[in-house]
Amino acid sequence: MLSSNNTAAIRVNSITKNFGEIRALDQLNLSISPGEIFGLVGPDGAGKTTTIRILTTITEPDAGEAWILNKHTIKEAEPIKEDIGYMSQRFGLYGDLSVMENLNFFADIYSVPRAERLKRTERLLAFSKLEPFKTRLARNLSGGMKQKLGLMCALIHTPKVLFLDEPTNGVDPLSRRDFWRILYQLLKEGVTIFVSTAYLDEAERCSRVGLLHQGKLLACDTPKNIKQQMHASILELRVRQARQAALFLRQDLQFKGVNLFGDRIHVMTSTPESDSHKITEAFRAHSLSLDEIRPAPPTLEDAFIAMLQPAS
Repeated sequence: MLSSNNTAAIRVNSITKNFGEIRALDQLNLSISPGEIFGLVGPDGAGKTTTIRILTTITEPDAGEAWILNKHTIKEAEPIKEDIGYMSQRFGLYGDLSVMENLNFFADIYSVPRAERLKRTERLLAFSKLEPFKTRLARNLSGGMKQKLGLMCALIHTPKVLFLDEPTNGVDPLSRRDFWRILYQLLKEGVTIFVSTAYLDEAERCSRVGLLHQGKLLACDTPKNIKQQMHASILELRVRQARQAALFLRQDLQFKGVNLFGDRIHVMTSTPESDSHKITEAFRAHSLSLDEIRPAPPTLEDAFIAMLQPAS
C-alpha cells in the first residue's frame, strides 16, 4: 500500500499509461524516501522507461498522479526540472565535442552560474576519474567512459533526485562496477537515486527494488526480503555443458524454474531432496556431466522467476 508520507522524495499514486491497446503501466504505486537508491527491475517492455519518462515530466499518465519532492509532475513540471537529473538510455552526448565541452554545454542548458561552473566541473572530473581525458572527443571515449560522462552531465546542476534509465546496459563489468561506485558516493551526499535495470545482480545493490512485469508491480521491498518471500527451494548444479543441461531440465524433466548462471544452474523445487536424487539419476542415464548438486540461497533473479510461475 502506498505510504501517505508527504516527505517522500518520489510518490506515485495509481499511475496508468496506455499506448494504443498496450497497457504500459497498470495502477503503479511507489513511495521512495530521500537519500534512497531505488531499483526498478524488469525485462524489456515491462514499463521501466515509461515510468521514468512520467516521473521526469516528459510524458503524462492517462490516470493517476506523481510527485517529486512534493511537486506535482504535471502542475509543477518546470520547477521539478530544476531539482532532477535524468540520464536516458541514449543519453545525448555530442561526439564532436570534448569531455569538457560537453560538461560546459550542459552547464549552459541548466543555467549553472559561471562562478560555480569551474568548481563543479573539476569536482565531477575527479569524481569520475575522467580528468585525464577532459580534452578527448566524446566519440573517442570507451563505452564505460561515455556512460560516466553522461552521468556527469546529468549532475552538473547538482540535482536532488537522479533518474537513470538502464545506465549500464551494454557496458563491460569493470565499468559497471566503477559506475556503481560513483552512485554510492552520490548517496553519501544525500542524492535520491531512481535507477531502472534489467540486470538483477545489479539490483541487489539497491536499498529497495520494485519488480515490474507487463506494467504491473509484482513486489516492492529490500532484495533480502523479496528473496525470503520465496516458497520454493533452490538446487544449484555445477555442470560443464550448461545450456544443454538447462534445456534437458526444462524439456525432459519438466522443471519450470530453471535459471542459468555461467556454469551453474539454479532449479526451483518444493521437494529438494527427492528432486536432487531425480536429477542426479537422470543426468547419469543421459551421460550429462554433473560436477555438483547442492542446496543454495536464492538470487533476486530466482525470486523474480518464481513470481512469474503460474500457481500449481
